Amino acid sequence: MQNYDIIIIGAGSIGVPLSFYLSQYAISVLVLEKMPSVGRGQNRSAIGGIRATHSDPAKIKICRKSIEIVSHMEDLYGYNVDWIAGGYLFVAYDYQTEERLRTLLELQKHFDLNISWISSEEVAELVPGINPNKLLGGTYSPEDGSASPLKLIDAFYMLACQTGVKFHFNEEVVSFETHHDQIWTVNTNRKRYSAALIIDAAGASSRDLGKLINIDVPVYPESHEGGITEPVQRFFEPMIVDTRPAAGSANYYFYQNAEGQVVFCLTPEPSIPGTDCDNTSIFLPQVTKRMVELYPRLRNLRVRRTWRGLYPMTPDGLPIISYTREFSNYLIVSGMCGQGFMIGPGLGKILSELIVDNVREHDEILRQLNLYRRFTIKEILK
Repeated sequence: MQNYDIIIIGAGSIGVPLSFYLSQYAISVLVLEKMPSVGRGQNRSAIGGIRATHSDPAKIKICRKSIEIVSHMEDLYGYNVDWIAGGYLFVAYDYQTEERLRTLLELQKHFDLNISWISSEEVAELVPGINPNKLLGGTYSPEDGSASPLKLIDAFYMLACQTGVKFHFNEEVVSFETHHDQIWTVNTNRKRYSAALIIDAAGASSRDLGKLINIDVPVYPESHEGGITEPVQRFFEPMIVDTRPAAGSANYYFYQNAEGQVVFCLTPEPSIPGTDCDNTSIFLPQVTKRMVELYPRLRNLRVRRTWRGLYPMTPDGLPIISYTREFSNYLIVSGMCGQGFMIGPGLGKILSELIVDNVREHDEILRQLNLYRRFTIKEILK
């Protein structure tokens, strides 16, 4: 049996950056991944947005740290991850949306976020050619941005390997051996391991993992689709988010990445529970109709491909970051609700400080996002 200080289950948006930051403390870290390489789960389905403008204090703190990290990846480590500080723009075309955004704006300003209400004229300057009909304005956060999910996880993987993290791919956890309130052994389809701390960063598979030790982890996968166009000359900067509901969808959002491609996604309504990752013929006509109506300049772009991934959802739309009562050396870091890419870097840094240095300022995150909360306070901007 091989022994490590920490075992992380899952080499995705959370597990990989967390492994790197833990390795800075000269402790032994093993990452177990059932897929053939890093990011083969939901990371490769992410569209790349990173924002601190949330409605939950814990997520605001975490994603602020993510922006700080990702925006300096090239300066600090020499990895260009296509970071663009294009901002996030939530548009309002009706008074109900305006009221909701303005109310949320007060909360966001309370946490000192750099976000403000901008007029319809300012929106038109920021996004030339946007549909002006009934446009009331929107909230704009210039420090939010985007990066390449593939380049970022590859950068963290290379950094983790350089600092001694061990990655075992094609290795699935099949059982645990426990004694009183401790997990003594992690058994995979290949080997047996032990560690002082075991971390569940398995995303959409977290509920199945919890069942192995009779812990109910309320993470329920839902299917979401995204797409990307061929590259064109850059013509707008922010991630544009339209939260108005329509037939078959709750909202949609899109931006132009560093290579000039427009990347887009839509939130289906009603949600589509399950683990089906086969893309459909419904998504593209549905989302493009809404996008072209909002921004007619998109109408001549050619779509290169679409895909379907999973959002590991929780009942309230907030992550689970929690030690378990049943086993004191089992930490659940899961249920990112489709935002693992933007949460991962900041959470990795914060959790490493909490786990190794016992930094008390992070205790509030554990209190807010613990497994045993009532799951009644809904995240407004899921």
